[in-house]
Amino acid sequence: MLQTLPEALLNSLKDIKGFEKESFLAAHQQEKPITSVRFNPFKKTDIPNDALVLEEQVPWSSQGYYLQDRPSFTTDPLFHAGMYYVQEASSMFLEEVLKQTCDLSASLKVLDLCAAPGGKSTLIQSLLSPESLLVCNEVIKSRVNILSENITKWGALNTIVTNNDPKDFLKLPEYFDVIVVDAPCSGSGLFRKDPNAINEWSENNVALCNQRQQRILNDILNALKPGGILIYSTCSYSYHENEMICDWMIKEQDLNSIQIKTNADWNIVETSSAQHHAFGYRFYPNKLKGEGFFIAAFEKPNTAIQKTKYSQTNKIVPIKKTNSIQQWVKDDPSTEFFNWKDDVIAFPKNLFEEITNIQSALYIKKTGTTIGSLIRDEIIPAHELAVSTIKSESIHTIDIDLQTALSFLRLDLKNLLAENKGWNLLSYKNTSLGFIKVLPNRINNYYPKEWRIIHK
Repeated sequence: MLQTLPEALLNSLKDIKGFEKESFLAAHQQEKPITSVRFNPFKKTDIPNDALVLEEQVPWSSQGYYLQDRPSFTTDPLFHAGMYYVQEASSMFLEEVLKQTCDLSASLKVLDLCAAPGGKSTLIQSLLSPESLLVCNEVIKSRVNILSENITKWGALNTIVTNNDPKDFLKLPEYFDVIVVDAPCSGSGLFRKDPNAINEWSENNVALCNQRQQRILNDILNALKPGGILIYSTCSYSYHENEMICDWMIKEQDLNSIQIKTNADWNIVETSSAQHHAFGYRFYPNKLKGEGFFIAAFEKPNTAIQKTKYSQTNKIVPIKKTNSIQQWVKDDPSTEFFNWKDDVIAFPKNLFEEITNIQSALYIKKTGTTIGSLIRDEIIPAHELAVSTIKSESIHTIDIDLQTALSFLRLDLKNLLAENKGWNLLSYKNTSLGFIKVLPNRINNYYPKEWRIIHK
């Protein structure tokens, strides 16, 4: 049984549209967790996944599904291969907001500012055109690795991962068409998933979050193009972190609120801020299958765009697609290659100049897809290539069973009959897991050590 919710929180919600105290409290006593996943459209397969028992589709998501029960994702190789992402259903509504506010068929530059662990970034990536650029940023250094891992597993090419404070984006004025800010918050919307968070909640923390959210938004809005779209969200119920922030954005930043159409059957509550009547969308767990969530969309006034010249120092220069590279990747003239330290990286040709632009202002953690290390004119393939969408279909592949797949993911692969010497790609249910190299007396496992499954 969940502990008692803070009375101060309940009192602060009593006049907010959609809040119904008794059913709200009852929903927080629900013992069975709601689990949902979102499938990767770049890796969909018709082969059933026995680990996932689908219940029904998340109504506002094209790829999201509720599960009947929460399985052990750790022991499902398809989870590690990036076939799907475990994401809270309410937050998948970002898809609907993007579809209604942006032309997703266009070439867009999109920033996910507070991106770790990667749920919203992989959702955005699934919707963008191949000609678009997604920059996924995380300010906390310790969280950037998990963001890079999840972006890698998703397999798309047109993504850059950065590790910067929002104020660093002042060096990229009017650069992005869309900015998504899933702001740090007091976390009351996730009390059902994390009951320990109740002990950390306080009115003082809500006030501190409000100030932090204003600072983040104030720092980042200069990087949004005139006419661009800002999407703001939290996992908090607090008015101070939601509607009050919306009023602040209209008053202090001169943004225009955008109304989002919702289906009445979804039971999403549309609210209006007190001062400027900004549209906001609240998700209550007693009204729908999901956790507490708030989201709102804004447009920046469409004034003349500054013509900014970005620094071209340390310009990234493409390299020729040699035979050693060509054997590992699909023959696609829209892909460019360059050297990054000791690695060969693939990136969309139409976005190539953007790497230098981003590098001139930000610290880049990861760019595009690493093909591998080039040693004496031979490519040592990277794991990023194995789980990418650009690997060559001619790479020799071995399809393996569940137990062999788990042994590979634990770096404990011992008994595998592999007649093809040299590099092989292991696959489970037609989904790539990673590379091995078969030598005369052993098999070398190239799955990343830091990603290996620890528990049995």
